[in-house]
Amino acid sequence: MEEFTKRAIAIIASIPAGKVMTYGQIASLAGSPRAARQVVRILHAMSKKHRLPWHRVINGKGRIGLQDEVSFTLQKMNLEAEGVAVSAEGAIDLSVYQYAPARIPDAHAMDE
Repeated sequence: MEEFTKRAIAIIASIPAGKVMTYGQIASLAGSPRAARQVVRILHAMSKKHRLPWHRVINGKGRIGLQDEVSFTLQKMNLEAEGVAVSAEGAIDLSVYQYAPARIPDAHAMDE
């Protein structure tokens, strides 16, 4: 597994309940600020395998990025269950709910 992928997975796994991070924020912290789309692919391909809290990752505009109604509703319900206020359109106030980790999680803990 590539280092960027390991770091992104570790960062996503560290997002606490009731908080969100953006795809771009995760990409930057993982070492590649322009790789937001890669974070989307990682979530799509590895969320189940690594039990990632995929629902805590949103787009840079502070919105749920999923387009299909079922996925949008599932993400909205999961966030609301954790206490995140989500508008009917899927907007989340990043000034309230955005997570900024004090330190970047150790990506190599996954190797053990």
